[in-house]
Amino acid sequence: MPTSRTSETAAPTSASAVAEALAMPPAPKGEPAGERGSWRRGGEPGSAAPPGVHPDRPGGRFGKALRRPARIPAPLLCLIAMFLVQTGIALSKPLFGPLGVSGTTFLRLGFAAVILLAVTRPKLRDKRPRDLAAAALLGVASAGMTFLFAGAIDRLPMGTAATIEFLGPLAVALVFARRASHLVWALLAAAGVVLLTLLGEGEGGGSLDPVGLLYAFGAAACYSVYILFTDKVGATFQGFQGLAVSMTVGALALAPFGLGQAWNGLTAPGASPVLLLAAVAGVSLLLPVLPYALEMTALRRMPQRVFSVLVSLEPAVSALVGLVVLGQLLGAAQLAGIGCVVAASVGATLTGRR
Repeated sequence: MPTSRTSETAAPTSASAVAEALAMPPAPKGEPAGERGSWRRGGEPGSAAPPGVHPDRPGGRFGKALRRPARIPAPLLCLIAMFLVQTGIALSKPLFGPLGVSGTTFLRLGFAAVILLAVTRPKLRDKRPRDLAAAALLGVASAGMTFLFAGAIDRLPMGTAATIEFLGPLAVALVFARRASHLVWALLAAAGVVLLTLLGEGEGGGSLDPVGLLYAFGAAACYSVYILFTDKVGATFQGFQGLAVSMTVGALALAPFGLGQAWNGLTAPGASPVLLLAAVAGVSLLLPVLPYALEMTALRRMPQRVFSVLVSLEPAVSALVGLVVLGQLLGAAQLAGIGCVVAASVGATLTGRR
């Protein structure tokens, strides 16, 4: 993943802002601690910030740096974060050729883990074994989600793969719903899946790759598992220390599958290891470091429900980025399927806590 989009984040983000955002205290009920922070259970809409955290006036020596993105509307910061995530995913696809899917995924998680460990410096001495076990399980789920989704986008259009994967958090939201009316949103999401899988087209106008679909549904399953552990880990680790720990575990879990493939790609005749590693490092910044910093700044100033509604647009953003970056043009059935899933997610979010 080249770093051509890095300039787009220069205005709202700096190294200091990233460090401060990643080190912030957790919300009352925890913040996301997985590889992708696009679903958050912690905190009721409009809930107060934790003691010592002032949403509009961040303190500390990085306060001035954080006030820059604070001037940008919070919804815009969320959209920028989503576009960074999806752009990072799209720009990782060209690396699958020289480094392989598992090799690229392993290197990306490894770089991200090193960055997050250096920034957050997690303290583990006061953690209970069950807390460490939860972080480890979250890391394994995150690694599985990342690897399976990478395999999906290697075989499917990005919009299709992202929409199927998004069924994970949507399924969790519907399972924990307490109203019978949520059956409508489940049926709407199911209709979207039917449109995507049965009527959707792959690259070149052919039918969708069945192996790619299995990867996508597997990523959705891992996504739902990691959501359940995100709340536990976020409640016991300060800021993004849990993210750093789980990311490290995820990289280690993928090492047996990706290390050899990455090494072969870096040492292949005619390969440029420095350029490849630089590209992977750029991918690691696009996902997850910079998006998390932007999201954390935005969440200090906006209700949880508004954030969740914005995140429901992720499949649509993925389809748009796939079109612009990879030239993936989706058919009418695929667009309709994405629209159904997005509508189901928005509907479940707006009616879930009434």
